[in-house]
Amino acid sequence: MTQNEKTIPVIIVGGGQAGLSMSWYLCREKVEHIVFEAKTACHSWDDERWDNFCLVTPNWQCTLPGHPYKGSDPHGFMVKPEIIEYVKGFVESFNPPLREHTAVTSITRHADGGYRVVAGGDVWHAKHVVIASGAYQDAVIPGYASAIDPAIHQVHSQDYRNAAQLPEGAVLVVGSGQSGAQIVEDLFLEKRKVHLCVGSAPRVSRFYRGRDVVDWLADMHFYDLTVDNHPLRDGARDKTNHYVTGRNGGHDLDLRKFAKEGVGLHGTLETIRDEVAHFAPDLKENLDDADKTNADIKKSIDAYIAREGIAAPTEAAYVPVWEPDGSNTPLDLKAAGITSIIWCIGFRPNYRWIDVPVFNGANKPVWHRGVTDAPGFYFLGLPWLHTWGSGRFSGVSRDAAWLASQITGKDVPVA
Repeated sequence: MTQNEKTIPVIIVGGGQAGLSMSWYLCREKVEHIVFEAKTACHSWDDERWDNFCLVTPNWQCTLPGHPYKGSDPHGFMVKPEIIEYVKGFVESFNPPLREHTAVTSITRHADGGYRVVAGGDVWHAKHVVIASGAYQDAVIPGYASAIDPAIHQVHSQDYRNAAQLPEGAVLVVGSGQSGAQIVEDLFLEKRKVHLCVGSAPRVSRFYRGRDVVDWLADMHFYDLTVDNHPLRDGARDKTNHYVTGRNGGHDLDLRKFAKEGVGLHGTLETIRDEVAHFAPDLKENLDDADKTNADIKKSIDAYIAREGIAAPTEAAYVPVWEPDGSNTPLDLKAAGITSIIWCIGFRPNYRWIDVPVFNGANKPVWHRGVTDAPGFYFLGLPWLHTWGSGRFSGVSRDAAWLASQITGKDVPVA
């Protein structure tokens, strides 16, 4: 070890809610550690969300360790400035050993155990490393996008801020997951003409039989279901999130209603060639599947209400307000007046800087409850790391406490 190399028991990579939650428990257990963050602790909320972004889960689910939501609207949905204030308040509540603007560029194993970490040009050695950098590093944009006429403005969802950011004209939104569906509404409310390529994302109602669906599912212990007990097992991690919104107090996002009110709906985008968009013939199937998922969730709530003898108002079954006509006509972007494309087709993780044998043949990390086969090497904050809430404000504290127990060798209670 050279003179400028440093040793510390634990290194955490990533200063978002996951890495900070890990730090909170290690601080409480008086374990020396450091948190490296390539940007800032709040950058993903501040820099990668649109202006009208809000939570899609109620505020009462914000339970970072030692920092539960304490506002006056537990069943409301924090908007972007409030989320940033909540996360900054968490940081200030315990003053973590956080080094912002310090990117980790390399992690390798020592032959005699432990890890060598290069961060901000410095070399560190640690017995334990926690990767809490998330799964959303590289924005996905298809290769053919580079061949689209540069006169058509293109932006990924992480860089979309508001309708005024885009040139005048119609907008093509590609992808109907949480971001895509909410951005369509954001544009629609600004009276922009919108076309949406509808994928296979499921939907869920905001309220059902007098309560937020999240409240029902919490009472049904859905959020305590572990990935080991999920019907899909590890496959749960590959499922797209249900689209719904917390905007203006929360409501359903019904793509059929959008279509009835003037939004152009199309099937999954296959390609854009010579400024003509071609779609898969799956629009009806995707809409029907999304509605079926929503109906199945409602049926599970109905069964719970009946089983527990709960007095709850009844609600009529959903009736589709619009049906596609079965055509699958390509869309000439210029003829349709489309001047912008927003890509809402997700992200890929980037672990190229990790040279540790913890990945499978598809370059995905392998763990059980965040613990890998490499001694002292952990992941935190990923979707369904252990439960539905693992990558969210609602469940990351439980996962962080568990990993703290693995590091300390003693039981670490959840705050």
